[in-house]
Amino acid sequence: MKKNITLTRRGFLAGSACVLPLGFASAQTTWRPLFDGETLDGWRAIHRLPVSRNPGGPSPPTDSPRYRKALLSKGDWKVVGGAITGGQEPPGSGVGGYLITDEKFADFELSLEANPDWGVDTGIMIRATGLGSQGFQVLVDHREGGNVGSFYGNGIGGFNTRQFGFKAKKDSSGKVIGMTPIAYGDLNPPPDPGESDATWSAGPEAFFETWRFGEWNEIRIRCEGRLPMLTTWVNGKKMASADTGKMVAAGYDAEAVASLLGRAGHIALEVHNSGQGDRLGAERWLPGRVCRWRRIRLREL
Repeated sequence: MKKNITLTRRGFLAGSACVLPLGFASAQTTWRPLFDGETLDGWRAIHRLPVSRNPGGPSPPTDSPRYRKALLSKGDWKVVGGAITGGQEPPGSGVGGYLITDEKFADFELSLEANPDWGVDTGIMIRATGLGSQGFQVLVDHREGGNVGSFYGNGIGGFNTRQFGFKAKKDSSGKVIGMTPIAYGDLNPPPDPGESDATWSAGPEAFFETWRFGEWNEIRIRCEGRLPMLTTWVNGKKMASADTGKMVAAGYDAEAVASLLGRAGHIALEVHNSGQGDRLGAERWLPGRVCRWRRIRLREL
């Protein structure tokens, strides 16, 4: 008698003679949830430890103020109203953290919805090591001078592929009610560029046509290849791409990065540090602000 096969909330195949974890035998061609909407099962909070800027470079000393500060918190991660919320713990402490998957993934498409407060510097780490701080980051920098959808090289050269930024749009009382664009040349401090023929951006007009300020927005990420081709979409509109095997940026070595990260890595959500010792100061994560995440799902390629 043929038995039905169903996907349980915890990500197992049930109804067969044996129960196997998803991904045990082969890559999946269908979407599966990475967040059950109720718990943080499959994820764990970790410190946002400082790492070398480049693979093989000197690591920050463990007795440095920066390293000791990172050990004070892993961030405040909880499920509220069917969404993961990430913030600093305690609020305004200036100490960040990561929420990282237990699993590793190689080639995949990831879809999730984000609703960030204004004044948060967050992002989605992919192909990340167990430290969280080393990997390709999809920017969700919802702050002064920020960008959403471009790529940053955490601990892998510090490249930044963004080609524009934005700043707060305020009403007569000073309340932030939206964003307006900033040209790349006017960003302050300027980012470390990773622009080359191997990167592409839809530009500010496309972003502002699709981004919904103060609401939920879908971000989709495709990561494919040993030296991965990265592509992002925001609310279904293609936003940016980077061929990391061909990208040229100061301090970036594609083969060294591949050796450090391996063929598969974790996915992590970020709460950035802020305040004293951070180059953007307190503006990087305003006190009490959070980012919300929901409907997190993945399709292995």
